[in-house]
Amino acid sequence: MNPLYPIEWAVAWLMVKFHALLSVFMDPNAGITWVLSIVGLTAVVRTLIIPLFVRQIRASRAMQMVSPELQAVQKKYKGKTDQDSRQKMAEETMAIYKEAGASPFSSCLPVLLQMPIFFGLFRVLYTKLPQAAGGDPFGPLTVELARSANASTFFGNVTIADSFLSPGDGGISTRIVAGIIIALMCAVTFITQKELTMRNMPQAALEGPMAGTQKMMLYMLPFIYVITGPGMPIGVLVYWLTTNVWTFVQQWIVIRATPTPGSDAEKARHERINAKRAKKGLEPLDFTPPKKVVTEPVEDKPIRIQPPAKNKGGKKLTDQEKLERARAARAKAVEERRAAREAAGEADPRPQRGSNALNKSARKKKRKK
Repeated sequence: MNPLYPIEWAVAWLMVKFHALLSVFMDPNAGITWVLSIVGLTAVVRTLIIPLFVRQIRASRAMQMVSPELQAVQKKYKGKTDQDSRQKMAEETMAIYKEAGASPFSSCLPVLLQMPIFFGLFRVLYTKLPQAAGGDPFGPLTVELARSANASTFFGNVTIADSFLSPGDGGISTRIVAGIIIALMCAVTFITQKELTMRNMPQAALEGPMAGTQKMMLYMLPFIYVITGPGMPIGVLVYWLTTNVWTFVQQWIVIRATPTPGSDAEKARHERINAKRAKKGLEPLDFTPPKKVVTEPVEDKPIRIQPPAKNKGGKKLTDQEKLERARAARAKAVEERRAAREAAGEADPRPQRGSNALNKSARKKKRKK
């Protein structure tokens, strides 16, 4: 049994339904009507996987954002080939992914989900359509509809079942149309990938092996279309081009609305917001993130206490008494500093130079006495 049969049947059903809708105000036997039916099929498929697409954008963004942390883990275990080190490296890597909400597989979900639909459409146009036109109907694709789709032309004698390698009656016209569609697919894919990997990423995420992989895909994906495109029917190329344009527009909307922090896209969004505020006569907003002030705990600072050699009565102190007095003086100094810090709020708890000078002069006077 053909595992793609349900998908092929659903693809044919959607094409037929969109063809019937478009035939209300268009010529049902025109090639452009069948082309737009495939565009409608693509719109339905891409609408259904919008949640997966948003997840893909977030996953790709998170994967590049954690690239510096992954590099640090790889550097930490560089040269260590024992089983324990490999296991710890894998655990730390997965912990980074989990904390950032990134998944190496999430970015592939939309593509993996569309592959069966892509192959289903390929089989419908390449196999089922000629068979149905020859008298063997396939589900909703009747003999009359199949003959209409197989014979309807646009841009001369080009049909949706022809391809660059099998131009049919269209000849050079089919090859020109296929070449234009493949060139547009490459251009749209290149721009889409560049927007995602360059404009929507901070500078720190554009370095390292993950960024290198993204840059390689920037040039490899369009090249794949050049290799596989000539063997695909025009209808499949229309589906492919439509889904690429849909991806570009959808990604542009997501990046414009929620850009990655620190990226050029975020800077452009801030400039747009302030430009709108300036037109309304409002003050511009400051989007600079506040700097974190890290203060060292007062208790961790070493406090040097020099116990006096004698007590007030002139009696010489034992070593144990000196130690106890030193500890008490230290605890008192810590409490005084903590109280001073609480009174000053977030001010720097370190003593000023003037107070140091006074403390030194006071100690000198005690020694003279």
